[in-house]
Amino acid sequence: MRRERVPIPVAVLAAAGAAFFVLPLAGLLARTPWNDAARELITPVSLDALRLSMVASISATVVALVLGVPLAWIYARVEFPGRGLLRALTTLPMVLPPVVGGVALLLAFGRRGLIGAWLASIGVTLPFTTAAVVMAETFVAMPFLVLTVEAGLRSMDRRYEDAARTLGAGRWTVFWRVTVPLIAPSLAAGAVLCWARALGEFGATITFAGNFPGVTQTMPLAVYLLLESDHPQASFVLSLVLLAISVAVLVGLRHRWLGTA
Repeated sequence: MRRERVPIPVAVLAAAGAAFFVLPLAGLLARTPWNDAARELITPVSLDALRLSMVASISATVVALVLGVPLAWIYARVEFPGRGLLRALTTLPMVLPPVVGGVALLLAFGRRGLIGAWLASIGVTLPFTTAAVVMAETFVAMPFLVLTVEAGLRSMDRRYEDAARTLGAGRWTVFWRVTVPLIAPSLAAGAVLCWARALGEFGATITFAGNFPGVTQTMPLAVYLLLESDHPQASFVLSLVLLAISVAVLVGLRHRWLGTA
């Protein structure tokens, strides 16, 4: 790669831009009580939040896989009127403020919501439950999986599918034996992105599910609660755990985004 001379103004602005991201992370690392980190992680509040976050985020990822893969396949393979609009609506949560997503979920599945009123009439209540946490996380995270899998489906060589069909393989056999292995990297990347986004969800969760310890209080909500308490150091430790997970996801997916080793 040819080395290019960098103008001083560009270098100064680039350094300022990098510092804008690095300094907050450095502040978190500097203020974390390292000597008490292990003790803070095993407190009942931290353990409950960690357990619920893992259960809810993994459940949201499974739901996203079950619903999102067929949706991505439809977007990639089927032409129908309104496909662009529907695709835009299903990926809207990526840019929609999470709190607005939580309000929308509440208006749809709340006791007086579009579907929630009927669910309440048969004894099913979703808001402010663990199921609501999973729904909120799925709502904001599934678009990442859908877009990633759709890109994989569009870029794959469909001649392999055609060859399998000419050999007598059925539609489901082709899908499981040919299509899924070919898009496996995209499927894995989408699932990881979906899980990481679900794990870090805050706004939609607190709006639709509330903040009840052991029931709906995930790690981001626990961080917020602890930061407002008389013992904010515990929030630094939980923040560091979420930071470590985010870094691991970025490092693991750097090949897909940057094409580097």
